[in-house]
Amino acid sequence: MPRNILITGGSGYIGGSLLATLKHTSDLPQHGTVYALVRSNEQAEAVKTHYNATPLNLDLEDQAAITATLVEKEISVVFFMINAFNAIAQLKFVEGLANVKQRLGIETHFLHTTGAKLFSSFVGHPTDRVLSDADDELCEIQKNAKSKFPPMETAVGANSEIIEAGEKLGVSTYIYIPCIVYGEGSGFGNRISIQTVAVVRAAKALRRVCKPDTVEGTWPVCHIDDTVSLYVDILRNILSEKKIGSGRSGYYLASSGSVAWADLYKQMAKALAANGIVEDDMVHDASDKSLEEAAKALGCPKEFVPVEMGGACSLQADRGRKIGWSPKQSAQHALDDAGNEARLILANI
Repeated sequence: MPRNILITGGSGYIGGSLLATLKHTSDLPQHGTVYALVRSNEQAEAVKTHYNATPLNLDLEDQAAITATLVEKEISVVFFMINAFNAIAQLKFVEGLANVKQRLGIETHFLHTTGAKLFSSFVGHPTDRVLSDADDELCEIQKNAKSKFPPMETAVGANSEIIEAGEKLGVSTYIYIPCIVYGEGSGFGNRISIQTVAVVRAAKALRRVCKPDTVEGTWPVCHIDDTVSLYVDILRNILSEKKIGSGRSGYYLASSGSVAWADLYKQMAKALAANGIVEDDMVHDASDKSLEEAAKALGCPKEFVPVEMGGACSLQADRGRKIGWSPKQSAQHALDDAGNEARLILANI
């Protein structure tokens, strides 16, 4: 039975880039219809035009509607890419996929897109050593993670809830972890990232690049094309019915390596100074006043500014390589390409 696939987040940076890439990926194993979740008629038309996908409108609060649609459309693979803050809608899809499995007698798969912040110093993950996404301890570390920011603790809990629901209902689950993603997206909607955008937004408001905390941290990085290619490789393995890591062994970090925030700030400062956005190409220590101004520019509390553009994360990408994924761009490329990244962001904010 050809597998039908649902991708959410088609108007977003990563989701849109994935759908655009799938349109031109000719070597995937046989599969059925690729559906894309939409919220409006305008998005529906864009999905058909840009991605050659079939638009699907769903009430994400309606369990009965989600289950009925997944069964009716015979959707057995869902890549969820629109909300990492809680597991409310995700658990409804896992339950719906359990019904698909029961009625159609096929294996079902649910991939949840989270974020590297939920595997970092901000939730108490160890940063004094490298932690692999294939580490047997990772699931237990996640379950015990604590944060001074309640929304982040809820988001970490969502990862564990999804895994446990999949185990209970017989649905294979995958926790996909983007990091600092950079480069131009290829979807019809948002074409820029998050963390690099935060650095630029704050610098533009302050007229200088400021280091938001005292942590001498590193963070994993990945070009948008390599980020998307890991999604594609996971999907390729699912469609080939290969047994790859899932559930407690289903964490997948998309990263070609790590860079120091200090080096990224330096490169962005040079690029922004060259574009006349900041007064000099130096990296300055943040003061209470500059943190308040940065917070206004980022639309977050002052205490959350380091979360937007700092911290430490020692997670390393190993599991993707075990299923055939190989990033094309090195971690150093994120620094070398800072000028292009800055210009891309400035053209889109």
